[in-house]
Amino acid sequence: MTVREGPDRPPVTPAPPVPATAKALRSRTLRRHRGRVTLGVLLLSLHQVCETLVPVAIGLTIDLAVSTGDTTALLWCVGGLALLFAVLASAYRFGARFTLGAVEREAHLLRLESARRVLHPRGERSGLRSGEVLAVATSDAEQAATYVRAWAIGIAQVTGIVVTTVVLLAINVPLGLGVLLGVPIMLLLLRVPAALITRRTEAKQATAARATAMATDLVGGLRVLMGIGARHNAALRYRRASDLALTASVGAAATNGLYKGLVTATGAVFLACVAGTAGWMALQGHLTIGELVIVVGLAQFLAEPVQVLGMVGQMFAIARASAQRLVRLLNAPDAVNPGDRLLPAVLPEVPPAVELRGVTHRTLDGVDLTLAQGEFVGVLTTDPRDAEALVDILAGRAEGAGGTTRIGGVPITELDLTSLRGTVLVEEHGSTLFEGTLRSNLDLSSNPNPGRPRQAGDAQGGDDAPLLTALAAAAAQDLVTGHPEGLDRPVTDRAANLSGGQRQRVALARALAADPPVLVLHDPTTAVDAVTEEAIAQGTAALRARRTPGGATLVIANSPALLARADRVVVLREGRPHALGTHTQLAEDDPHYREAVLR
Repeated sequence: MTVREGPDRPPVTPAPPVPATAKALRSRTLRRHRGRVTLGVLLLSLHQVCETLVPVAIGLTIDLAVSTGDTTALLWCVGGLALLFAVLASAYRFGARFTLGAVEREAHLLRLESARRVLHPRGERSGLRSGEVLAVATSDAEQAATYVRAWAIGIAQVTGIVVTTVVLLAINVPLGLGVLLGVPIMLLLLRVPAALITRRTEAKQATAARATAMATDLVGGLRVLMGIGARHNAALRYRRASDLALTASVGAAATNGLYKGLVTATGAVFLACVAGTAGWMALQGHLTIGELVIVVGLAQFLAEPVQVLGMVGQMFAIARASAQRLVRLLNAPDAVNPGDRLLPAVLPEVPPAVELRGVTHRTLDGVDLTLAQGEFVGVLTTDPRDAEALVDILAGRAEGAGGTTRIGGVPITELDLTSLRGTVLVEEHGSTLFEGTLRSNLDLSSNPNPGRPRQAGDAQGGDDAPLLTALAAAAAQDLVTGHPEGLDRPVTDRAANLSGGQRQRVALARALAADPPVLVLHDPTTAVDAVTEEAIAQGTAALRARRTPGGATLVIANSPALLARADRVVVLREGRPHALGTHTQLAEDDPHYREAVLR
């Protein structure tokens, strides 16, 4: 069902601009959380400084208090260590709190941006299926947000390495220079597998998203698949998609495991080199016992920031891959590009409500069609693709269509989206119902139409009268009268607790309750029996005729009951107008019409 906006609502505004590249998206992440990120970096860096000073404090305690037997110095050293550990613990606690807070807020904002882009009235053409969009808006949003944490942790670890290097330089210049040169070389070497991690992570996310999308589609159509006996083939298709996702995930995990192993091994080798050198220098008398403890302690401490920096590289790689997928969605082109002209709340009688002249789009080739206020016009297409193309035209999403389509005398390409949605409601064949109740699926009180006339019985029925009237016109009143909760009857996810015919009738009732100036129905009765179809045709035509001013109704269908109620029927064959007349005339004179309709 096309989203319809009330004429009293403000115009639809474009979604706010988003970064054009993954790099710009990551940069914006840091900018809009700079306060929390700054505090997190400062506190985590303070934590690393305190971690660095722990072996320094122990070494000084040995040289100043233990070796000399000075009790006073020992007490001062113990007090200093206690204060150092208190600051260390507090700095990490609050630094992690600020950093994780920024990550969670960024993930939330990215999810909102993704949802806003997907739900924007203009639509999007990212080429992603529903399941893939869900994966991008959840998993990728969370992964991209970790860019904040990666920076905070990375800067803190670098701070710890810098302080360690300074202390080692103060103790012994050759040792300090060795650390100063060794750490950057290790980090440069570890960047080589980081690019591979980015590629494999992106492949993993993409294949997992495709598998999720396929699973979503299969679950949604499970009953249909079981009915046509295609469950086995569907399972095979999903198995192949799942196998591809598994292969990509294993490849990414193998790369991550190799990377972690390299980081651990490199850190261990570096630690052994520093500790061995310091031990040799102590044996030569170049270092005191306390200085040896400091050097060995710092060398052991260095293993942690070196390993963490390696993991930070992995975090950056994963964040880059997810940011690229997010940018693809956020920068997807609009599905429709409307103009800015407005329509009055009540369309004038002249020109016609809808006018198509020489329209070409997909399989349509030179279609002419007019629909005046109060008219009930039927369209029969011998090719389902013609019907879908005509629906695209009237919904305003046929970019690049030829010919002229006018709504209320205004070219549809020049219309403001709010005016178009408030004037033309296209109830498509594959309409969706939402989890909730019948009332929540039918009630449009949050989007009132000031021009809507009062229907018979409104005064007696209160707010529910229009809904009950629409349900009666759609031959769906039994859904209310046959259930103890009436309009509050529960509707489960995807309306799985309703039959296909019930879902179709509720969707039709929702469109009738909206009471738009122009209503377009596409195959609204394909899932109901002939008796119900006749009742729907009679009720729909009668309800639309009671609208003041008269509601224009276009029905694209091959239902004899609906076409018999039409003032005239247009037959499209091979994308072109083939015949025009009433249902009775065409049934008598056109054998192709009889073959398509009188089944």
